[in-house]
Amino acid sequence: MSREDILNKLKDSIEKLDTGMAEAAAKEAKAAGIEAMDAIQNGLSQGMNTISDLFDEGELYVPQILVAAEAFEKGVAILTADMLEAERNKTKAGKVICHTVEGDIHDIGKNIVKIMLIASGFEVIDLGRDVPVDEVVRKAIEEGVDIITGSALMTTTMPSQRDIIKVLEEEGYRDKIKCMFGGAPVSQEWVDQIGADAYGDNAAEAISKAKELMA
Repeated sequence: MSREDILNKLKDSIEKLDTGMAEAAAKEAKAAGIEAMDAIQNGLSQGMNTISDLFDEGELYVPQILVAAEAFEKGVAILTADMLEAERNKTKAGKVICHTVEGDIHDIGKNIVKIMLIASGFEVIDLGRDVPVDEVVRKAIEEGVDIITGSALMTTTMPSQRDIIKVLEEEGYRDKIKCMFGGAPVSQEWVDQIGADAYGDNAAEAISKAKELMA
């Protein structure tokens, strides 16, 4: 199969909620020499975008989202297995918390950023989705992380990003931990307004900004 055919198969596997198909397509992508990030961003992620849109429109529900996410993660695991194994032996670029903010269950973007951070040499602690602000800050302090990243996919959950900054200030750790936020409704203007350190418009930009913060 051509690159285009394989990418379409990866996309279709997510839209059809077919974990087996996602795994098979991921193996085909590796065998064809398609780069992991190409397969993720132009294959699996395209399918997740469709699923996310259908969820937002009320045509899919949480159970289907969870099945799609499982298929996505199985495919990603196959595509990145060799890459992640190699990165384990490298000096870490920094320690980062990834999460989707309190009240928000969308985690596709967060998962892509996580994979790319790991591939770029960062040590990543993934707290998952819908994570309470206090838990994020507590874990960041306990683990001694360099950066907190938080994704908000709804305007109603964006205030959690602001609250993370506030709690860090109250705990006396704001000057020790950088904060980088993103998500569909999030903007540079919002990040500046709440006093965060960086804004990532997409996964590639998030990695670039993370490296800048560590520098």
